[in-house]
Amino acid sequence: MHFADHPARRRLSAALDDLAVTFRGMTAHPDEHNCECHWGSSEELSLLKTPDVELEPDLLRRTWQAVDWTDHAAVLRRILPQFATVLVAGRTEPLFGLEEAGYSFARGRWQQWPDDQAGPVREFLHAWWAQSLTEDAIVPAHQVFVMCAEASGTLGPWLADWEKQTGYLSDRHLAAAAEEWEYELLGDSLPWRVGWYEHDEEEMRAELVAWLLEHATVRLRESGASADLQHRIRLLGLTGDDRWTDSHWPGHRY
Repeated sequence: MHFADHPARRRLSAALDDLAVTFRGMTAHPDEHNCECHWGSSEELSLLKTPDVELEPDLLRRTWQAVDWTDHAAVLRRILPQFATVLVAGRTEPLFGLEEAGYSFARGRWQQWPDDQAGPVREFLHAWWAQSLTEDAIVPAHQVFVMCAEASGTLGPWLADWEKQTGYLSDRHLAAAAEEWEYELLGDSLPWRVGWYEHDEEEMRAELVAWLLEHATVRLRESGASADLQHRIRLLGLTGDDRWTDSHWPGHRY
């Protein structure tokens, strides 16, 4: 199947188009302001109050990363079509990880927006996640997962999609995620930074570990993951001395 004809790619393209239509004409609040020393100039601020003008990449990055907008929701709506396109293209350049982009969505409290606005945002996130599971996309699936988790404050919908989406590519993406996450998980930490105070880090970690223990074993084997990786995920089901003294403990130091 040609890449352009892939159903997940078509769904994502439609979701991006819907964001462009839904948030066309949006602006930051007329009284919005920010520190010129830390964010940008008055001329740059005026661009956020002008609809449908594309922002330079550095200005877009500073805008979605800023935590001190008076009306973050309005700013997020202003930049959403361009922001989403840049996310999918892998050009966001976060300082630490893609969870930072999720924080920006969370600060905007998009799930509380009217249905005709929240719906397109939800569909974009699900369409991007579906595409990342079924293709060799630009942004690795485990990074998209983290972004969606932080944007929504929950793992459930994204894990449910991963559970339903079986097959070689999805299983290979699961193996890549397990490889990326096992060190922190074995150290009883969540493998990304939770930057939004309403999200419970320990609750997220426990849910992720439980899901991996239930669903990853067979899929890791079918993906061709190494026996070593399969054992490291198995060790997540052990606690205390049982974990550290297991013959397959990888010798991690924390």
